[in-house]
Amino acid sequence: MEKIIFNADVGEGTGFDHKIMPYISWCNISCGAHAGNDEVIQETIKLAAKYKVKIGAHPSYPDHENFGRRSLDMPYDDLLKSITDQILKVKRFTEQAGLQLHHIKPHGALYNDTIINKTVAKAVVESIKNIDKGLSVVTLKNGLLSDLSIGTLDVKYEAFADRNYNNDLTLVSRLENDAVITNPKRVFNHVFRMVKEGKVRTIKNEDKPVVFDTICVHGDNPKSVEILKYVHQKFSDLNFDF
Repeated sequence: MEKIIFNADVGEGTGFDHKIMPYISWCNISCGAHAGNDEVIQETIKLAAKYKVKIGAHPSYPDHENFGRRSLDMPYDDLLKSITDQILKVKRFTEQAGLQLHHIKPHGALYNDTIINKTVAKAVVESIKNIDKGLSVVTLKNGLLSDLSIGTLDVKYEAFADRNYNNDLTLVSRLENDAVITNPKRVFNHVFRMVKEGKVRTIKNEDKPVVFDTICVHGDNPKSVEILKYVHQKFSDLNFDF
């Protein structure tokens, strides 16, 4: 039986995390820097426990105003401390609930910057190593975060169910109208090609090879619940495990 690991970003105040959790295997909980707060983190951990979803921390640049989607030019030590404090917060609440933190996945601009900016990638790696070398890091293959993590941290590669790709396998900018895929049938076709052919169809209609361990559906996508229900059912019908 083939297996798909879906993940989603949660704890971001969407109001429908409880509808997302039944359809995912991993969750990435906002640490309060771009969304959420201590109470939301703890409630989200309870939801994850209820549905036996593995818990990850979702650190970002400290920027509520822009939902963590704008790069910040921070001194290295300040960035390292921010990331570390965020991860430790989710780790502490997770352990207080009798559970273990499973992975770290940066959010938004921080995620994108770790792919191309060595200093930012180094801050994430150093933070995770200082906290717990047993934690996995979720990122794109062939980015700097992946390169710096290999050999010291367990790396899980990620693909995106509800985002369009450029030909260089970067994600289409959210400033573009076609960055996000909201039609569940289109999302399923997008994911099915990845799973069965190991390829992703780009915005320019070219097929490119893609490597992944887990597939993300963004929790703040207004169609996320509808997408996850549809895709989960379609793959269940094809005898996939989750």
